[in-house]
Amino acid sequence: MEFVDRLLTCADCGQEFIFTAGEQLFFFDKQFKNDPKRCKPCKSKRAGAGARSAGTGPAAAGISRTETRTTCSECGVETTVPFKPTQGRPVLCRQCFQNKRAAAPAVTPATTTTTATTALVATGTTTTALVAAAAAPPISAEVMTAAAQVPQV
Repeated sequence: MEFVDRLLTCADCGQEFIFTAGEQLFFFDKQFKNDPKRCKPCKSKRAGAGARSAGTGPAAAGISRTETRTTCSECGVETTVPFKPTQGRPVLCRQCFQNKRAAAPAVTPATTTTTATTALVATGTTTTALVAAAAAPPISAEVMTAAAQVPQV
């Protein structure tokens, strides 16, 4: 399907705006049924983002982050943290947190190498791939024959 830029009229301000081919493709991919009714400035005003469009997140939405004053469990310095500490859990100041983080060994995912055996089994008009990991026993001729006889859904 081919899309071409189109001129639409905003329902709020009456100005014409371009509904680009890229936007049309996006609407098509998302299966939106209706074309947009408003230009981008009117859509922003309607969404309430007119004055706060400079950033994102809680600060841009006018929500301040709660800071809690507490004492560092390591060095005893008074600090603020962006969460409410829970009983029995250590709270670290920024410096102690960074020192502890640097001293901790890097966690790397376990690397395992497995080789796989693939057997292609012709079943009617299609081909089915049977894959067996090296840790598993090899695919026997009986298994391949049985797989070939299973009807495809």
